[in-house]
Parts: sequence; C-alpha cells; structure tokens
Amino acid sequence: MTIEHYENTPVADTLEARNLASAMTRGARSLCPACGEAPLFESGLQVNSQCGHCDEELLHHRADDFPAYLNIFIVGHVVVAAMMIAYQWQLMNMWTLMVVTIVASILISVLAMRPLKGMVVGAQWALRMHGFGGHDEQD
Repeated sequence: MTIEHYENTPVADTLEARNLASAMTRGARSLCPACGEAPLFESGLQVNSQCGHCDEELLHHRADDFPAYLNIFIVGHVVVAAMMIAYQWQLMNMWTLMVVTIVASILISVLAMRPLKGMVVGAQWALRMHGFGGHDEQD
C-alpha cells in the first residue's frame, strides 16, 4: 500500500505527529521511543515486546539488518580513515597498525550496535512503520 492510501484514511487524520529526532535520541539511549522512561532492550539486542512504563507495544519493530549496515558504514569510514592517516604518517609499523585497526573495528562495532538499533526502532516508531501506526501491514 502506498503512503497516499494511509493519508486518506480516518485513522491518519486523528493521529498526532511523533517527533522523529526525540524518538531516535531516546532509542539511541536504549530507552522507549514513546516515553523515554523504560528500557528499550530486554537483554543484549533483544527489544522488549512492550514498554514497562507507558505500555507501548514495541514488538512491531523490524530493524533486521539495517543497524548492522549502518555500523559497517560508520566503522568503515572512521577506522579506515584513521588507519590511512596512521599509515601515511608512519605513526606505527605495519603489524602494530594491523592489530590496532582490528581491535578498534571490533570495539567500535560492539559499542555502536545497541545505539544504532535503538535509533532504527525509534525511527520506525516515530514514522508509524510496521504496525506502530495502528494499521495492519499489507504485503
């Protein structure tokens, strides 16, 4: 179904706008995108099915692989740029540079994954995607 279909329904007329920036910020802080009070994640990267504070259903999210793609994009640009600068200026020998690059890539990837997934879930909630808008998904 197209966006125009949802814009012309009575449900779309009665729904209040959701702030995309605040929802993504709350998600990045691992908090519920609706209220910002309860934790978004149950454990690891597992999203709670419902907010413990505002009872917003969070099971509609479909973050899938998008946070991983964002993570690869960010880590690739940051680490490869730093590696190229270190190599060009000969700040360390090749083996040390290789070990530092690998460790930095793993560390940044692990630290960035949860905030990125939270941001994606927050964006989906704010944009009323995948059932967050009160309508059923139509394939």
